[in-house]
Amino acid sequence: MFKHIKNDLPASIVVFFVALPLCLGIALASGAPLFSGLIAGIIGGIVVGLLSGSHIGVSGPAAGLAAIVLTAITALGGYQNFLVAVVLGGIIQILFGVLRLGIIGYYFPSSVIKGMLTGIGIIIILKQIPHFFGYDSDPEGDWAFFQVDGENTFSEIINTINHISPGATIIALIGLFILILWEKVLKKKGKIFELIQGPLVAVVVGIIYYILTNGNETLAISPQHLVSVPVPEDASSFIAQFSFPNFGVIGNPEIWITGFTIALVASLETLLCVEATDKLDPHKRVTPTNRELLAQGTGNIISGMIGGLPITQVIVRSSANIQSGGQSKLSAIVHGFFLLISVILIPSLLNMIPLSVLAAILFLVGYKLAKPTLFKTMYKLGWKQFIPFIITILGIVFVDLLWGIGLGLVVGIIVILIKSYQNSHFLHIEDKSNGKHRIKMTLAEEVTFINKGAILKELDSLPEDTYLEIDLIKTRYLDHDIIEILDDFGIKAKERNIDIKLISKRGVIENPESFAEFFRNRPKSNLSLN
Repeated sequence: MFKHIKNDLPASIVVFFVALPLCLGIALASGAPLFSGLIAGIIGGIVVGLLSGSHIGVSGPAAGLAAIVLTAITALGGYQNFLVAVVLGGIIQILFGVLRLGIIGYYFPSSVIKGMLTGIGIIIILKQIPHFFGYDSDPEGDWAFFQVDGENTFSEIINTINHISPGATIIALIGLFILILWEKVLKKKGKIFELIQGPLVAVVVGIIYYILTNGNETLAISPQHLVSVPVPEDASSFIAQFSFPNFGVIGNPEIWITGFTIALVASLETLLCVEATDKLDPHKRVTPTNRELLAQGTGNIISGMIGGLPITQVIVRSSANIQSGGQSKLSAIVHGFFLLISVILIPSLLNMIPLSVLAAILFLVGYKLAKPTLFKTMYKLGWKQFIPFIITILGIVFVDLLWGIGLGLVVGIIVILIKSYQNSHFLHIEDKSNGKHRIKMTLAEEVTFINKGAILKELDSLPEDTYLEIDLIKTRYLDHDIIEILDDFGIKAKERNIDIKLISKRGVIENPESFAEFFRNRPKSNLSLN
């Protein structure tokens, strides 16, 4: 795990600066105590990081669960009651892992996964524009298009025009310049610039700018434009920030329903993130998904026991980790320790970090996820890849993450059905001889009820006085529905003077009386019948 420490340590610093405002913002958007987001980030980094089989995935509180948490806290009668559901959700996730349900993530098309990454990249950029210019009325974790404050993504951007903060904007532009300079120029100049990452320099410059301009009416950065970490006065006040579940309500059916909902949504988000991060991984390593569910379940149990939000693997932090050169799980674990140490030892220093500098860091993360060249690449792959890709993006941007993925998956399935309908058979028409049209119909490798319409239409359109050869040599699966169509056509064929020759590995037959009988009497074949 320590083999790549020179890469993982700088990456963990970047992930820490990305994770810190997200942990706080998601807690705020969820209607939960701010400290609960930090707890989830710490547990997601240290506990899940240690148990997970993912090399570059990073876990923490997820924006996709914010709406569920917000509703559940009120419905269940308080935060401590809600924590019981978080613990139960973790137990159910462990059960999912034991039942080996991690394979579900592999059934999502590549176009949908790429659309998810691109959509999240666009959302990151759009949501950070207000923070970049110092307009911070909206909680950082409010990632849905329609927000809890009645605004939407675009109205927030429009409102920013009338609320630009000069100080926040100046340091954001300076931070963005530093990041681009580091990425494009300095990184190639020496190892020192690889060890000390641009985001760290940007954050340090941001703190210095805040200190130097504090008190200046024009250039100063006001407190609402800074990171806001709870600052305990002493050890007892720090411990008092933890909450504990009220297991007295465990008999309430609503608790169990919420727990199952958390487990289901958190597992789905995690599995999709695993699939996405594995694609982003330069080494193309494969994460064991069942082990990931076990790790996430354990993390949620511990998080719920000490007052934290539900945890999932999250793409924003994971992609920041990959783009910063993270090579192993050490970067995720160390980022968790950074969160823990910082909230104990230096919360006052963290509260000097301008949110606009963090927005600049996230701008680059979002751009790398949603590069314009990717749209061109997907378009060149054809409509079967491009349409699910675009639908997923639009769903994520204009609704939310789960809706976008769901819509992309539905469109992907429709595309598969259309292509399956079109590719059921190949028709070859030969010259007319002996007074009959010679037509050869070659069926596909797998022919199911989905292909009924296409095959039936083709058979019904055959002219009278036709010699039809049906080739099943390459067909490995033939649905009973298709056999029934062929049986019915056999009756019509006699009336229309159509001769049929059936060729398969079971044998050859001219004008069979019954296709079903033909297959039943010749069981020795690689052809599977349903």
